[in-house]
Amino acid sequence: MSIQDKELEIIEEFAMFEDWMDKYEYIIEIGKDLPLIDDARKLDENLIKGCQSRVWLDAEIKENKLSFTADSDAIITKGVIALLIRVLNNENPEEVVKADLNFIKEIGLQEHLSPTRANGLVGMVKRIKELALVNC
Repeated sequence: MSIQDKELEIIEEFAMFEDWMDKYEYIIEIGKDLPLIDDARKLDENLIKGCQSRVWLDAEIKENKLSFTADSDAIITKGVIALLIRVLNNENPEEVVKADLNFIKEIGLQEHLSPTRANGLVGMVKRIKELALVNC
């Protein structure tokens, strides 16, 4: 499944919910499926800058595909990073770098987050792309 296909799947899932309280609950549920970072990798170097909450993100390359793991101490933030990983996990680094991540706008995610969480979202995307660039 391509990045665009995964984005479309998420857009369709979020379209099923009428209000943002239901969407927040869904984001929290998605966070429960997050591929968790090993506790030994919860290092300062893996903390995402700009997040109000603590969010750790790590990546390794396997057969020219990025494999992301993450964790957060906040349930909404955990769901947000889980959404990003769902779209970008197991993709080659070049595709991750080029990904537009249009689903963020399409589902209205950034505009429905608090300003500090929206900044955190920007920081998450930036860090994911940095990790992808290192592995290009």
